[in-house]
Amino acid sequence: MKKLHLALVLALSLSGAAQAFDLNGMLSSGSDLLKAATLSDADVKNLAAESSAAMDKKNKVAAASSTYGKRLAKIVKGLDSEDGTKLNFKVYQTKEVNAFAMADGTVRVYSGLLDKMDDDQVRFVIGHEIGHVKLGHVKKAMQLAYSASAARKAAGSSGNSTAAALSESDLGNFAEAIVNAQFSQSQESDADAYGVGFLKRHNYNVQGAPSALRKLAELYGNDSSMLASHPAPGERATKVEKLIAN
Repeated sequence: MKKLHLALVLALSLSGAAQAFDLNGMLSSGSDLLKAATLSDADVKNLAAESSAAMDKKNKVAAASSTYGKRLAKIVKGLDSEDGTKLNFKVYQTKEVNAFAMADGTVRVYSGLLDKMDDDQVRFVIGHEIGHVKLGHVKKAMQLAYSASAARKAAGSSGNSTAAALSESDLGNFAEAIVNAQFSQSQESDADAYGVGFLKRHNYNVQGAPSALRKLAELYGNDSSMLASHPAPGERATKVEKLIAN
C-alpha cells in the first residue's frame, strides 16, 4: 500500500499544483497498482487467455495441416499437460527464433525456431518456457506490466495529453510486453533447470537441453543469447550438462 500511495503522490507532483487532474482516472490507476500487487493465480490465467488470444489474432498462425503445424504436432505428441496445466500449441509463422508459454496452458512456437532447431532442442525450449510460467516469472512480468500501465494512466490523468495517450495501452501491447519480458540471469538458469526436469519427466532426450543452448551460441554468439540480460548460452549449456549428469 505504501508503494501505491507513493505512485499516486508522484503522479500528482508531476502534474503540478496548478494543473487540473481527473480524480476518477487517478483512482482507476490506483486500482491497477493495487491489482498489480495482488494478482491472483486466477487473474493471471484470465490475463494469459486474453493475451494469447490477442497474440493469435496479431500473428499468422500456421494451419494444423501445414508443414509447421504437423511438425509441432509430432514434437509434442502425447504432451497434453504439464504439472496440472492443460497445454495448447500453435505455430506462429515468422522468421523470429522464439517461443513463449502462458499460465492458461498457451504454448506458441515460432516457425523461425523450428527452422533452426531439431525436435529434441525444440522440446527443451518448450520446457524452458513452461518453466518461466511454473516458477512464477511470467506472473511477476504481468505485475510489472500492470504497474507500468497504472503509472502511465496516473500520469495521463494529470491532464497531459501525451501521457494520457500513453496510458491507454491496449491488450495487444500488454501481451507483447509479457511475451518480450526480459528475465534475469537467475530466472533463466532456473528455467533451464526446469526444462531439463521437463525432458526427464516426459522421457524426452535430455541432450536436447545443452544442444539447444549451443545452437543459440552458434546463432547469436556466446557473449549473450537473444537478450542481453541472459547468461551466455555456452555457459548455460555447461551448467545443464552438470544437471543431467547428477
